[in-house]
Amino acid sequence: MGFKKIGEELIYHGRVFDLVRAIFRMPSGNEHRYDLVKHHGAVVIVPVDNQGRILFVRQFRIGADKALLELPAGLLEEDETPESSAAREVQEEVGMAAETLVKLGEFYMVPGYSTEKLHAYLATGLYDSALPTDEDEFLELVAVSIEQVFDMVRAGEMQDGKTLASLLLAQPHLEQIAGKNL
Repeated sequence: MGFKKIGEELIYHGRVFDLVRAIFRMPSGNEHRYDLVKHHGAVVIVPVDNQGRILFVRQFRIGADKALLELPAGLLEEDETPESSAAREVQEEVGMAAETLVKLGEFYMVPGYSTEKLHAYLATGLYDSALPTDEDEFLELVAVSIEQVFDMVRAGEMQDGKTLASLLLAQPHLEQIAGKNL
């Protein structure tokens, strides 16, 4: 016998996520309740400009209580595909559109208590094409050479999980762009 979901109750309904109490039957036969963040999903983009730099955004994050340097990302809107969401988000957060979007992979942020799945994309062939940013976003655009990015990662200068995971997925592509092992 494995884990079997036998019910859930809504505790909180929010703009970005819902909080539910999920009830599972354990392999032992006992029931257990878990608090679960139900999230619609998001995208994260590794945008590489024509100078071989990765474009990051620095923004204040309430969970960290400080500004973090991270890759552009955003929520999937209802009935939006991950690819169209990635195309929109790079325009909103970086002010550029991508000629090419390559799917790098998918991953769960914190599967111990959240359903949030991120879809990671590499964006290249960037050109000016800005969309308005969200009203609650105050972003500083930061361009960093591909080589310097991995030095920053190793030095612990990047602390955002989705950024670290996406850079790992993008590394083979970035090595090809940079023409060297990173």
